[in-house]
Amino acid sequence: MAKGKPGKSDVLQGTLDLMVLKTLEALGPQHGYGIARRIEQVSQEVLRLNEGTVYTSLLRLQQNGWISSDWGTSENNRQARFYSITRRGRKQLARETENWARISGVIARVLSLAGGR
Repeated sequence: MAKGKPGKSDVLQGTLDLMVLKTLEALGPQHGYGIARRIEQVSQEVLRLNEGTVYTSLLRLQQNGWISSDWGTSENNRQARFYSITRRGRKQLARETENWARISGVIARVLSLAGGR
């Protein structure tokens, strides 16, 4: 999954959707650039997100009804589309968070197997 600089990782589609939903739940309405930078910041720059990937995720989330968007003015006084998590998005986030915890627990157990037993 890693490309380019060592220590940097690309993000899987479903995982990015989950992180975008969580970011919107935690911070409230954000524009796409702000969402991407926040996820990179929280990952301590381990994850890198290109704008196209983030906007594809936002479009997918909006088509599913998990986020909504409205035009507003950004910090630098420019028009920007701000995204917000919806009630359906909060329910999906809860489901996906539970699923992620279960799957990552299974992966951790498999990876901790000693000597192939």
